[in-house]
Amino acid sequence: MPHAVQKAKETFTVPEVARMVGVSRIAIFKKIQNGQIRATKVGRIYAIPKSELSGVLGVVLSKRQKETVEKAVDKTVKEYRETLRLLGDA
Repeated sequence: MPHAVQKAKETFTVPEVARMVGVSRIAIFKKIQNGQIRATKVGRIYAIPKSELSGVLGVVLSKRQKETVEKAVDKTVKEYRETLRLLGDA
């Protein structure tokens, strides 16, 4: 019997999202409790919709946020250039 075509996953668990983002499960739970991540409780687990991932993964940045990050990186490189070079050599 041929395998059925698998549907793309529509929801993810807290541990799955934590692995994707590279943070602890507790950090994801806190974001759910603070309303930063929308999730539905199904039994004892939370189901996080696929649509929430772009915000969680930091994919969506406003122009202003991008400019803020760029300025911070430029300032850090300018002030700590030699230290960063030494760390890179280590």
